[in-house]
Amino acid sequence: MSLRAILITFATACGLHAADSLTCDLSAYKAQPGLKAESLNGSLILSWNGAASSELRAAFGVNGGQPVIRELAARKSGGEWAVLGRDLTPEYEVTSGIRRISEQQMAPLRKLGRTDAAYLDQQKWNAFWDAPLNTPADIRRAMASYNAKSCAVKTEGSRLEVTFSGVSMGIFSGRLMYTVYQGTNLLRQEVIAKTDEQSVAYKYRAGLRGFQTEPAQRVIWRDTSRAWQKYEFGGTPNRDPVALKARNRLAIVEGEHGSLAFFPPPHKFFFAREIEVNLGYVWYRKDDDNSFSIGIRHGDREEMYKPFGVSDQDWDKRVKESRHFAANFALYNAPPGTWQRMPMYLYLSPEDGAAAQQAVMAFTHDDVFKPLPGYQVAISHFHTHFNEVLSDAGTLDLQTPWVTVFRSLGVNIAMMSDFHGDGHNTDPGPVRFAEQKTYFDGCARHSDKDFLIMPGEELDANFGGHYTMVFPKPVYWSHVRKPGQSFEETDPKYGHVYHAGSEAEELAMLRREGGLIWQAHPRTKGSSGYPDAVRENEYFRSDRFLGASFQSLPVDQSEQRICEERCFGVLDDMNNWTGEKYLIAEGDTYAKYPEDETYAQLLVNYVKLPSLPRFQQDWSPILESMRKGDFFVTSGEVLLKSVAVEGTGKQRTLVVHLEWTFPMEFAEVVWGDGEKVERKILSMTARAPFSGETLRVPFDASGKKWVRFAAWDSAGNGAASQPIHFK
Repeated sequence: MSLRAILITFATACGLHAADSLTCDLSAYKAQPGLKAESLNGSLILSWNGAASSELRAAFGVNGGQPVIRELAARKSGGEWAVLGRDLTPEYEVTSGIRRISEQQMAPLRKLGRTDAAYLDQQKWNAFWDAPLNTPADIRRAMASYNAKSCAVKTEGSRLEVTFSGVSMGIFSGRLMYTVYQGTNLLRQEVIAKTDEQSVAYKYRAGLRGFQTEPAQRVIWRDTSRAWQKYEFGGTPNRDPVALKARNRLAIVEGEHGSLAFFPPPHKFFFAREIEVNLGYVWYRKDDDNSFSIGIRHGDREEMYKPFGVSDQDWDKRVKESRHFAANFALYNAPPGTWQRMPMYLYLSPEDGAAAQQAVMAFTHDDVFKPLPGYQVAISHFHTHFNEVLSDAGTLDLQTPWVTVFRSLGVNIAMMSDFHGDGHNTDPGPVRFAEQKTYFDGCARHSDKDFLIMPGEELDANFGGHYTMVFPKPVYWSHVRKPGQSFEETDPKYGHVYHAGSEAEELAMLRREGGLIWQAHPRTKGSSGYPDAVRENEYFRSDRFLGASFQSLPVDQSEQRICEERCFGVLDDMNNWTGEKYLIAEGDTYAKYPEDETYAQLLVNYVKLPSLPRFQQDWSPILESMRKGDFFVTSGEVLLKSVAVEGTGKQRTLVVHLEWTFPMEFAEVVWGDGEKVERKILSMTARAPFSGETLRVPFDASGKKWVRFAAWDSAGNGAASQPIHFK
């Protein structure tokens, strides 16, 4: 049967005669096999080939200016169509507050004398300790309204984009877009909008309403213990969305003949927090006895994590700590005039909910950082108060929940950062050394053949800002040296110890012990103004200063890359200032439990290392590989199997072997000449999902100091190599 005959049969069977006739501009549409758009009887019908020979279709219309999805349907190749929803309307709500610079940022900036108004106004966009929704007078909520008269269809590589203009949402205005991708069953719904107001921080809720409860449909999801749950709409109607603390940020509308999964982007949806407590990121709402709605959302505030402690003193201390995170709920940035993207993903399946769940989870490797031959998955910067927990319990044989969290994610190396708000940091030796011994012994006890816990530390001591420090073995040292103490001593109980009382002594210790440091959260938090302020210091220019950390902070949904301006800005600046400096993925979070949604809020390092040292062995191969830049950072969905520069002289070639899951967006080659940064963008929108490729990108090395590579997918996930300097 011809495509047109199928569409006519489809239109007749489903009654696709909209109240308003939808006219669509198809001038930017280019037909290609397996990806079609056609106007028929006042509706726009998209049909495309999905995964595993499945076929998908979506029909769009308008009703009084309101865009409507007339039908969503899926089928196995040559089988019967399963209708997943009819006459569905998009639902969006935006909640906004005011972005303010935090006192945590101000403290180091005052010391540096960086308090001019224009500079501080720019720095507020790097706020972490901010909770705009804690000020009720600043809060504004607005539902989206629509005034669409037509649509526009565009072919972009192997995807189709359908855009409806005329979206208004309080202080935001813009357009509604739907995107389908050949080779996958994904359908992306998003509002793309901007505001001209100053200092806006916001979050959004997205969804679809109009699903019918009959024939029998239900919402299913896995709870935080991974047990399947369901709701079949047997209760009374809801007033508000019912937030589901669903495992993997995923829920599914399951019908008699197919299912529709719904979920947020796996990483870019999440702004930085101190903990990963599941706040309920998907929702349903029974609207009346016959219909319901579904979607994605963020909470309005942080929730308290489970306090811990055997003694009453420690329990009370942890209760206070677990509540203070309520002051940290920063939301997204919306600088004036920037186009903020507010997506939600749907996955159309002709199979049951369990099969749809497995298909969706493949995009994130089941929320596991995929093993890559020749690499070890390393993470850094976590505050678990390990010494205090073990001391409070009175045993080293207490398995704390963060160990199981990291192991379940596929992590091989955990570079911890305790003694930051815990322990006795200013003690010159005896008390701190005893705490360090508990810390070291606990790390040794819970390391394994494929899991190494490295007892690192986040410091605010003799160098500038906050910085992470790791050694190739346990090292006893204090941040201070009291009168009469030597820089180095032999302690009868702990052996060789250091008392570093100055920048020079701390650098000398790093050199003697083979340690590395890097700037924690550069240009924000307690490192605001750093490493810029110390770019001429000896320790920064030494080979012991590895670089700066990579974390999804802040989140600006107009940016195409994770931490686009702050993280990659400081990476490129450092390499223009001096020699090889790198970007190290960090977490900077505290208590964590197996029921948390840690994967979504974590970035990792893949360190080139054929085998993992045991705790009792020398960890130098790990630090040496990092010092050589033999690692890349990633959110997990894009992997760089190898990155190399071939050739000599002016004409060289960057050779990259990469793989991905989500449909790709673009790759980029970035270089610097010591002063400015330039880049070459390579469109990847024609690539199939769940694929890989070896890219060979010729470039002229004339006048270039360094070059690096990065690749980003359509959901905002990505991977980036370290800069390669030309000798």
